[in-house]
Amino acid sequence: MKKILAGALLGLALVAPAHAQTVNAGTYNVEGTNLDGSAYNGTATIELTSETTCSIEWHTGSTTSNGICMLYGDAFAAGYVLDDAVGLIVYDVQGDGSLHGAWTISGKDGSGTEILTPQ
Repeated sequence: MKKILAGALLGLALVAPAHAQTVNAGTYNVEGTNLDGSAYNGTATIELTSETTCSIEWHTGSTTSNGICMLYGDAFAAGYVLDDAVGLIVYDVQGDGSLHGAWTISGKDGSGTEILTPQ
């Protein structure tokens, strides 16, 4: 019985997911594509409000937008307001600390892309 239990625990350890990534507070370089495929860049600042939540502010060109964000495992999502529209972006947290994501905004078709790289 001990061998079966030890084998089961070893098997469980081998299939357990890797430790979740983390997102650090600070300033990130932004590189993205708009809904029409055109490129944009700028900066984003992330301020942690708990172990899993934060606030985020993007400066891209002459546009500033603010949002809230949340880390869940290797997924990092942010909701934001841009003019009168609500936006959503979902990032995949990379091992090097960068965030690779796709975004959309209410009232528009399609999605854009965005990469945040820590400065």
